[in-house]
Amino acid sequence: MMKNTIILSKINKYFIKNKISITQIKKYLDKKGFAIKKARPSRENNLGSISRTFLSSLIIIAFFSIAPLVINFTKDKVIFSKVHENDSKNKLNNLLENKNTPQKLDDEVNQEFLFEDVLNFDEQPTDTVRLSAATIVELFKSTNYNLKDVRKNKLVKPISLTLLPEEIIKIENSKERKDLFIQIILPLVIKENNYIKLDRKKLFSILNKNNNTSAEKKWLSSKFKQYGVVNNDLSTLKIRMDEVPISMTIAQAAKETGWGTSRFAQEGNALFGQWTWSGAGIKPLGAEDNTTHKVMKFNVLQASVKAYQRNLNTHSSYRDFRRARAELRDKKKKLDSIILSEYLDKYAETGKKYVKILQQIIKQNNLTDFDDAKLLPSSIELESLI
Repeated sequence: MMKNTIILSKINKYFIKNKISITQIKKYLDKKGFAIKKARPSRENNLGSISRTFLSSLIIIAFFSIAPLVINFTKDKVIFSKVHENDSKNKLNNLLENKNTPQKLDDEVNQEFLFEDVLNFDEQPTDTVRLSAATIVELFKSTNYNLKDVRKNKLVKPISLTLLPEEIIKIENSKERKDLFIQIILPLVIKENNYIKLDRKKLFSILNKNNNTSAEKKWLSSKFKQYGVVNNDLSTLKIRMDEVPISMTIAQAAKETGWGTSRFAQEGNALFGQWTWSGAGIKPLGAEDNTTHKVMKFNVLQASVKAYQRNLNTHSSYRDFRRARAELRDKKKKLDSIILSEYLDKYAETGKKYVKILQQIIKQNNLTDFDDAKLLPSSIELESLI
């Protein structure tokens, strides 16, 4: 009888340690096909030695039969009662708070696939018809698309033009020329930010799940490639996969193209003056013969915006920009273009002078009015963002 007492004592301690009630065990065993019934009172107080031996054997057999089920039940209870916590968020917060920690987050960049999707998009067949400035103005009027209403209602018509008008340089009134340029660029910028918003939404949905589907894992793999993330670091992907303020984007496009009048913009849809050392590009006038860099050219304006955002979101020169953006996100603040533009001094050789010019363009033209503008939906998917 001592053996039976020891075994039952162990079972009892196991139940108490794991906080398992008899009711929970009964329900679990019922699901597994075991029936538990109350034993009938015995008429005899003293069982014979054979009966005691038989009872002991039953208890031992029952213990080894039920123990695995109880253990599995305990595991299930722990797993389903545990709140899933994403460690990448803690890692990100710790690194952002401790500025003395060696910066490993967002450190390395895999260049191999960075612009592959951008180039594939740019090579897709499309109707690249160059409309005249007068035609574009009439198009905007006929659709009631004007910047005064956008500033008030924060809604932008989803009109995507592929090329800038050649006559924009001939518009003498500087306000009219600037307004036309903003009207053309604004829907393109918001559209790209919307794509990033959708990607970010999907990323956080994946991070908050215990298990991911093969489709989700495949999607993550493609995003690691697009953003040049090394070692599948989710914290780095969260920092890089983020929007660029609309006002800052328009200001840079205006500065780099002279409000759409530059040769790079007219001939190559190059809105941001990005350099390239391989592939298609336009060589700057007056450049020395031994220089190998060119200005990237594109078939459509949208591809230029895509490449610009990918550049800011991955290049090592703009790591401080991304860090500052992540800190604003961490503090639940809006993406302030005046604050973030401070970290674009490496975008041009003029450094801090370039930053001051950008901030001046933003303020003088009230470009922050467009930071919270929404693109009227052209699809059900994009409608969810409004």
